[in-house]
Amino acid sequence: MFEQLGLIGCGLMGGSFALAMKKAGLVKRVVGYSKSPSTTDRARQLGVIDVEAPSALLAVAGADIVLVAVPVAATEATLKAIKHLVTPQMLVMDVGSTKADVVQAAQRALRDQVGSFVPAHPITGREVSGVEHAEADLYSGRQVILTPTERTLTVHLQNAEKIWNALGCRVTSMSPESHDAAFAAVSHLPHVLAFAMMNSITGQAHGDDFLSLAGPGFRDFTRIAASDPKVWRDIMLANREELLAQSKLFQQALHNIEQAMEKGNAQALEDMLTLASETRAHWRMGAKRK
Repeated sequence: MFEQLGLIGCGLMGGSFALAMKKAGLVKRVVGYSKSPSTTDRARQLGVIDVEAPSALLAVAGADIVLVAVPVAATEATLKAIKHLVTPQMLVMDVGSTKADVVQAAQRALRDQVGSFVPAHPITGREVSGVEHAEADLYSGRQVILTPTERTLTVHLQNAEKIWNALGCRVTSMSPESHDAAFAAVSHLPHVLAFAMMNSITGQAHGDDFLSLAGPGFRDFTRIAASDPKVWRDIMLANREELLAQSKLFQQALHNIEQAMEKGNAQALEDMLTLASETRAHWRMGAKRK
């Protein structure tokens, strides 16, 4: 059990981690800080945190575990703000959706103490944000990707694995670069497509009329377009090289389908649709590769 969790960012992800740690009996006290004082106050009222801290640095004071749950673009500034209180005995993690930029930010900000930092990406979330939506079971049954570097202390990596496992997660480790390449394909690009789909319809003269006729398929496909724009702006910019590469591959796949339609090539079109349909039918979230 940890004595004190220093939580920086008391929103959906950070708040859910605090609640999960409490539910699992892994922490005695949670001290929280958010950029918005009203968020921190609300987190205390909801029992997400026990004590409000007036700064990120004071949220870390006395903590033996720290979670940084801020937008990826704010990671470096946040770590710089707390670096004077980070010790070799303190485990520091994040929950950012990109990892190469986060690792580089940690190396610049924490310097000699970067061994305490274990980069983490829980594969979960909701299209809504805010501490009001935090829930203790948000991470249960989900996959968590850890991206340690050669400077990550083994004891902290082991403790991070134990924590996420205790919260009901399946833990996988990979390099930051491999992580960003994979999630550009299966997470970041789908968000780009959902945002673009909404804009392509609302930009039309009769877009509102079309939306009034949309059904469950459209609802399911575009659900993630309701995600926080600022969060996804930062993710797209942070991982833009991998994301643009995946976008080009998607554009080629779309072009192939368009060509088959233009030529009236029913067999080519059916073959492409069958490949996609069968692949999706056999896919299971979190399943190990054979």
